[in-house]
Amino acid sequence: MGIKQYNPTSPGRRAGSVSDFDELTDGRRRPTKCLLEPKKKTGGRNHHGKITSWWRGGGHKRMYRLIDFKRRNDSARATVQAIEYDPNRSCHIALIEYPDKTKSYILSPAGLKAGDWVESGEQVEPKVGNCMPLKRIPVGLDVHNIEMMPGQGGKLVRSAGLSARLVAREGDWATLLLPSGEMRQVRVECRATIGQLGNADHQNIEIGKAGRKRHMGRRPHNRGTSMNPIAHPLGGGEGRSGGGRHPCSPWGKLAKGGRTRSPSKNSNKRILRRRRSRRYGRQVIRKK
Repeated sequence: MGIKQYNPTSPGRRAGSVSDFDELTDGRRRPTKCLLEPKKKTGGRNHHGKITSWWRGGGHKRMYRLIDFKRRNDSARATVQAIEYDPNRSCHIALIEYPDKTKSYILSPAGLKAGDWVESGEQVEPKVGNCMPLKRIPVGLDVHNIEMMPGQGGKLVRSAGLSARLVAREGDWATLLLPSGEMRQVRVECRATIGQLGNADHQNIEIGKAGRKRHMGRRPHNRGTSMNPIAHPLGGGEGRSGGGRHPCSPWGKLAKGGRTRSPSKNSNKRILRRRRSRRYGRQVIRKK
């Protein structure tokens, strides 16, 4: 996959870039109708009509692709029909077909192409695109779409270009090094898919202009310092100001420094090393 730059015919074209979609089998291919569902928009509002997720609304109409995150069809080998674009996620998806003509979508790892075959189960070969329990995966391989509980379906490492590494296995627990730097344990019965997810250059795409964000369903983000003092604690002042206090919400709740994870969460004991702090780049080792 690569990045395409257009001639600078406008300021938006000059600053923006797009994917060249070389990984896709056919850019004009229509998605499989039986694997589509309507995706209802909420505009960031809950059932009371109150905005709970700000700066959302509008955007292009989308259909949701039904992705098989569980990969529990162990009976047969599936053939990859096509690599397709999914507007609902950053990575591409692969359309696979089983011998009984059943079709499904899976997350497409790097290197997978139309005509290849994939399978799932405990006795399959550890090749790219195959899904198997962690107890059968050789230590040191990169994996993605990892279950947190057996049979739950993949929850971890599902974005473009990401992969986790199986670094150890001891007893009933496997140790994974996640892309965030976190090191955690999951049950060896949990399934994962071999390989790194494709579309790795997604992070290098420049939006270029505000209109592209509006097509994605993101509305303008108003800074608190640009508001009036009656509307936000950071508002007011002559000219541009720094706000005069720590960043906070319109209701005065501090935006930085608070804990976002419950200290009583049951799975905390399975986190051997915390993820890197964005502010200081630190890693916290859990004391045993």
